[in-house]
Amino acid sequence: MQNLMQTVIKVNGKQYTTDVEPRLLLVDFLRDILNLTGTKSGCDTGQCGACTVMLNGVSVKSCAVLAVQASGSDVMTIEGVAQNGQLSALQEGFWNMHGLQCGYCTPAMIMSLMDLLQNNPKPSEAEIRDWLDGVFCRCGVYPNAVRAVHYAVEKMQMESIIAKPETVTAHECLPIARTANVPLKAKSQ
Repeated sequence: MQNLMQTVIKVNGKQYTTDVEPRLLLVDFLRDILNLTGTKSGCDTGQCGACTVMLNGVSVKSCAVLAVQASGSDVMTIEGVAQNGQLSALQEGFWNMHGLQCGYCTPAMIMSLMDLLQNNPKPSEAEIRDWLDGVFCRCGVYPNAVRAVHYAVEKMQMESIIAKPETVTAHECLPIARTANVPLKAKSQ
């Protein structure tokens, strides 16, 4: 009989306490024990990136992390990205900019790009492409994924302006003024 180890992992805001085999991969814990199948198992070697999730706010390849190593951590999978049935700006960007085809790598791309946007709210095309380098897509949707990120950045900027119109300068509005008809207030000098 295999010795089991207790893990306590918060996944998508819900805490799970489970006894697992010490060699169980985080990807298998998510898929087989929690039935969160949005995280894909592709290569099991960390090369394809299909298993990317957020671990304590950082994108990681869950096939390279043991479930017991994640004990005490906060994990977010693609199932935890949408809030109250509302897609995130990045998910909406993938939908509207056709950033998915077969969909196998889409959850991993979104999780990885969420990490990028947390660290760089206005990434260049080169930075986006560099960040996507760790997720293999056989369908080749990379150009549309880049457009999806730009869409998300614009949407998040617009939401920020709507939320705090008194703190926005006219210069900050120029990139999005062409795509939206929103009354803007200039920042007081």
